[in-house]
Amino acid sequence: MFFTPKTYCSDYINVHVHTSLPGSKIVPIYRHSPLFHLQFFLRQPFSTLHGRAQSYLPNSPLTQTPIRSPFPSHPTMRIPNLLLLPLFFLLTTSQEQLPRRMHTLFSVECQDYFDWQTVGLVHSLRKAGQPGPVTRLLSCTDEEMGKYKGMDLAPTMVVPSMSKHPRTGDWYPAINKPAGVVHWLENSKDAENVDWVVILDADMIIRGPLLPWQLGAEKGQPVAAYYGYLKGCDNILAKLHTHHPELCDKVGGILAMHIDDLRKLAPLWLSKTEEVREDRAHWAENITGDIYSSGWISEMYGYSFGAAEVGLHHKINDDIMIYPGYTPRRGAEPVLMHYGLPFKVGNWSFSKLDHHEDNIVYDCNRLFPPPPFPREVELLEPNPDIKRGLYLSIECMNTLNEGLFLHHSKSGCQKPKWSKYLSFLKSKRFQDLTKPKRFKKPDSINQLEETKRVVKIHTLFSTECSSYFDWQTVGFMHGFRSSRQPGNVTRLLSCSNEDLAKYKGHDLAPTHYVPSMNQHPLTGDWYPAINKPAGVLHWLNHVKTDAEFIVILDADMIMRGPITPWDYGAEKGRPVSTPYEYLIGCDNILAQLHTKNPDLCQKVGGVIIMHIEDLKNFALLWFHKSEEVRADKAHYATNITGDIYGAGWISEMYGYSFAAADLKLRHIIRRDIMIYPGYVPLPKTHYKVFHYGLRFTVGNWSFDKAEWREKDLVNVCWAKFPDPPDPLEVGVEGFDERERDLLSIECGKTLNTALYLHHKRRKCVNTTGEVTGGDLTGEKRSTGDLTGQEKSTGGDLTGEEKSTGEVTGEGREEKVIGYKRIKRAVWSNRIWMIILWGISVLVFLVVISLVLSRRKNEGFKSRASRSKRKSGKIGERNRDQYRNSDKNLYESTTAKS
Repeated sequence: MFFTPKTYCSDYINVHVHTSLPGSKIVPIYRHSPLFHLQFFLRQPFSTLHGRAQSYLPNSPLTQTPIRSPFPSHPTMRIPNLLLLPLFFLLTTSQEQLPRRMHTLFSVECQDYFDWQTVGLVHSLRKAGQPGPVTRLLSCTDEEMGKYKGMDLAPTMVVPSMSKHPRTGDWYPAINKPAGVVHWLENSKDAENVDWVVILDADMIIRGPLLPWQLGAEKGQPVAAYYGYLKGCDNILAKLHTHHPELCDKVGGILAMHIDDLRKLAPLWLSKTEEVREDRAHWAENITGDIYSSGWISEMYGYSFGAAEVGLHHKINDDIMIYPGYTPRRGAEPVLMHYGLPFKVGNWSFSKLDHHEDNIVYDCNRLFPPPPFPREVELLEPNPDIKRGLYLSIECMNTLNEGLFLHHSKSGCQKPKWSKYLSFLKSKRFQDLTKPKRFKKPDSINQLEETKRVVKIHTLFSTECSSYFDWQTVGFMHGFRSSRQPGNVTRLLSCSNEDLAKYKGHDLAPTHYVPSMNQHPLTGDWYPAINKPAGVLHWLNHVKTDAEFIVILDADMIMRGPITPWDYGAEKGRPVSTPYEYLIGCDNILAQLHTKNPDLCQKVGGVIIMHIEDLKNFALLWFHKSEEVRADKAHYATNITGDIYGAGWISEMYGYSFAAADLKLRHIIRRDIMIYPGYVPLPKTHYKVFHYGLRFTVGNWSFDKAEWREKDLVNVCWAKFPDPPDPLEVGVEGFDERERDLLSIECGKTLNTALYLHHKRRKCVNTTGEVTGGDLTGEKRSTGDLTGQEKSTGGDLTGEEKSTGEVTGEGREEKVIGYKRIKRAVWSNRIWMIILWGISVLVFLVVISLVLSRRKNEGFKSRASRSKRKSGKIGERNRDQYRNSDKNLYESTTAKS
């Protein structure tokens, strides 16, 4: 196995991984990841690692340069497969976590009008340091392409023009935007090698890099700017053109999303645009918000309705983009200017429509009329916030003119005459004023982040003194703890004095005791559901709370994640709830009889997030409206209320909706908070609550809470529900059906886990395996087993446990949590591979160190040996000389004597 680097573009590098296995794989490595540095380390000696790595950094984020091999004669360095096999495993199995490859798109036509916009946008992208490739989607007819001369203005993909619709003949150039995106996805190689896409309009100036992951985009949650005038999301237009009008987001401008989301959205974006454009009966301004009532913004609705269809929830940002001429929010730093509307600074003004036929791109050295200088703006406006808006306006025009000036210079135009304005554009001061900005949230948003840490939340749920509600309480409290829901929780326990005297579940949850309203004290009507508004009212009147927001849930719910006001936009006067579409009484005579504002009646319930002040004003009216609707027996019919039993059982729900309508409380309705097990989930939606109020099934297994009304699962040791199927054994045809069944299984397992932990806390089993906490009578008390129908439903014991009635804690625990081990297996394998890879690298380093040290020692020894031999020869010559000199001396002495 060895690495061959291919290309380096912005924040990632493509590395060709060759193995002894058939084929090879191109793996993108994020520049700042350890793997990026590792591949250099594996190809270079220690001494050159630091210096060599510096030469690989690109000079510009918009350039692509090939990586030079540090050793021309050895472009790659072979490493034993055993060493790199774990690394190859990590590279090929974790690619989704490593790369952040992005591509920027914008759509134009073959006109001078779009050419000068292209010059401005592309120049601002370079100036801002936007990473990744940029592609201009150029929509042109064959005739237009024959005489078009602006192909060199930007990297371009020519797209068939749909300005005149090929089927209807309708002239609507705006449709080229979704059509161009679809064409790019289907025909561009770049679309196959990208993770994130940013889509812009040509009439924009970028002030800083637009990085989707820094803006908060996630897979399934794109980021977009807020377009509040798209009022069709709230009226009949959305109901006509999407199956999920509640998911319609008023967004546009910048679109930053994952490539997988774009692939799902793009075809619907195009088809919904065609659909809305053809719906001329609903072009009126009071429906679309289009001031020209000409259907010109059909493409914007096409996007919003298409996104709703595929279940995309946008992170809407009202501060990332600004129209020049508008005043930014204090503390905000927009990184995108959209000059789609006229704007002015003092006596100077600009409107793009005034330059529709302007060939300024091809008219050497001509620029748009210069705006006032910054020092002049300083004298125009004393208000610092308005002054910031004026500075942004002149920055927009100056950047556009700077782009034109540089384009003319590059196109071979003669050097322009000196002017004060050109001198300013080339000055260091202008460069400092327009250096790349980083998006900054306004002070109000930063304060909201702080608010998350200080706003107090209190969660309420209502129950009664019965075993039926006790096991629901156990499940609810387990979900509350696991979800890390902030704040405190209170169970509103409605009991009569007689029930309270023999009740045993006081320790199941923090509790506020409420007088039971099961049987109405005035009418004698038996209606336990009224305990919910009565309990909330009693709690408000008897408990002093410092919580700012109250979350109201039902006992038959399991929380999967925190439910907070800042996540869903709850505010004072603007509660959040989930849709209850079957409350058809909001649309008929029932609402007309019981609320003075029937047009404000909303079909909501289940999860409620409400400001404490709203709840204080609302609770008493909720209670009285519930009494009122309950007393209206003449309108219990299913065709009026939607109650399948026609028994007025959902009067409390209508009491809530009618009371909210009377107080003009408009809810934010969110479909992504709660799901009924057994229902198909919306795509890419993480629900925060299971509401198991209805029967649901998976294969031959089913669960219906009504079948467990008389079963004591809390006080019978180790009693539980029948185990749902193993998730690995779910065999369904469609992806949606599988997701549905997995959620149903999760709900059933969570309930059993909650019961198991409850029994464990109560220490139900002693060392002999005997049941110590049972509360049944006769034989059931002594054995802890359930017989007859109860054995099949209430105390579901399996295998050997059924025959003996004995349950061991360890065996039960393994059955309850065994499914978690399956999830851990994948992570366990990956951890072992990481450890193996780490050990391999260490062994490799040790071996290299030993080899190098051995060679070093051998070098020392050889030099010492040569030195010794050399000194030996010199000694022999000296001894010979000494002998000769002694001999001569002796002979001379003898001769004299």
